[in-house]
Amino acid sequence: MSTPEVHILNGPNLNLLGTREPEIYGADTLADIEQMCLAAADDLGLALLFRQTNSEGMLIDWVQEAGKSAEVLIINAAGYTHTSVALHDALKALQIPAIELHLSNIHAREPFRRHSYVSAAVAGIICGFGADGYLLALDAASRLIEKA
Repeated sequence: MSTPEVHILNGPNLNLLGTREPEIYGADTLADIEQMCLAAADDLGLALLFRQTNSEGMLIDWVQEAGKSAEVLIINAAGYTHTSVALHDALKALQIPAIELHLSNIHAREPFRRHSYVSAAVAGIICGFGADGYLLALDAASRLIEKA
C-alpha cells in the first residue's frame, strides 16, 4: 500500500509571511510552516507536497494536478479566495476532497474578505488559527483519507 499524498497549495503573497502584517498573519514564515507541516505529515503517515505561487493560472494548474495524484487537497488561496471564479471551477472539477484554509478569520475582517468563491467547492473550512490551522487541516485530511 502506498503512502497517501496530500497537497498543500498556497496563493499570492503568502511568500511574505513573517514580515507582512504579522499582527494578522503571525510571525512564522512560509518556510517555517512548511517544515511544521512536513513533520506533522510524517507523524500522520502522509506524503506531502507543499507549494506557493503568486500566479492564479499556476494555482489552477496545481489544483488540477492534485486531482490526479493526491488523496486530499488543502488550499490557502489567499486573495484569490475572494476573486477567482476560475479557481472555484477548478476545485469543483476535483474528484478528491479539498479543505479551504486561512491563517486569519476572514469573517472577522473587511467585508470583501467574507465572500469566498472557494467555500462552495470544498469539504470544509479552517480559518483563524494562524499557522496551527495548517496542522488542523492536515489532521482533517488524514481523517478524510481514513474514511475513504
